[in-house]
Formats: sequence, structure tokens, C-alpha cells
Amino acid sequence: MTKAEGSAKSGADLTLGPIVSSAHLASGALPVLSELEFGLILLDHAFERWMVRCMAAAGVPDLSPLDVLVLHTIAHRARAKRVADICLVLNIEDTHLVTYSLKKLDGYKLLVSGKKGSEKTVSLTARGEEMVRRYRKVREALLVQSVKSAGMDEKRLSEIAALMRALSGHYDQAARAAASL
Repeated sequence: MTKAEGSAKSGADLTLGPIVSSAHLASGALPVLSELEFGLILLDHAFERWMVRCMAAAGVPDLSPLDVLVLHTIAHRARAKRVADICLVLNIEDTHLVTYSLKKLDGYKLLVSGKKGSEKTVSLTARGEEMVRRYRKVREALLVQSVKSAGMDEKRLSEIAALMRALSGHYDQAARAAASL
């Protein structure tokens, strides 16, 4: 075998399987699920970094990813929200996490409290609304334009989003089952 043949053969032997973070999980009945999970891990961390840095660029530094999500949830449809509403929308079981975020956002003067019956609600202050507008402006300029320039198909992105929401139900059901073991 010549040196060139050996190089060609070694290159041909290099077979990459699915890109996963845990080969032991990918060795089961549905290896592609492990590949998806690794993609979700990378996407989740990148998304969290993005939210924090975008919010800092908009004028509110030192927020956690959850703080930013809570802020945008409160801004959604410009309606007052209860803690239970925020937890439900964000699929958060531990209400104290949202309560802590609310205190932090209140400290930045982004929220105003109110009442709906006997329940406490939160809405955005004028400053909160301004910070959400600034976040949107930064997002449009840096992220949306980048995704559009990459030629990503909007219909396909919508299909992926629907698939992710459907998969979340499977993970939730599996989590409930695991909690009962």
C-alpha cells in the first residue's frame, strides 16, 4: 500500500456518528435523541448568554436568564400577571425562583405591583417598557438580521418550534414518571 493509499484509507475509515455529549446515552434505542439533547444543551447555553448580554446592551446589566424571561413574560400582551401565570407560561415548578426574579426586577424599578381580587399582580413600569423596547431593538439589529441573512426558512423554524413544544410534553411526562420511581 502506498502512502497516498494509506492516507485515503485512514480518511475513509474516519466515520463520524451522531454528535453527542454522552455516548453512553446515544448507545440506546434512539441515538438521535441524544444528538438532539446535545443540540438543546448548546442552544440553551447560547440562548441564555444572548438574553443576558442583549439585556445588558439594552441598559439592564446583571440579570440572570430567568430574570430576562420573567421580564418578557410580564411584558407579553401588556397585561398584569400573577406569579402563578408566569410560572405556568415558563413551565417553572419552583415559584420561589420567579418570586426572586420579581424582587430583582423590582429593584431595578422595572415593575409595579397591583391586585387582581386578592392576588398580587405585576406589570411593567414605564422604565420596564423602555428596557423591553431597547431589548427588542438590539435583538432585531443583531440576532434577527443575522438569522435572516443566514437564509433560514421561517416556516421550517416554526415547525422546529412546534416540535420542541411537543417534545417538552414527553420530557415532562418522563420527569413525572421518574419522580414516582
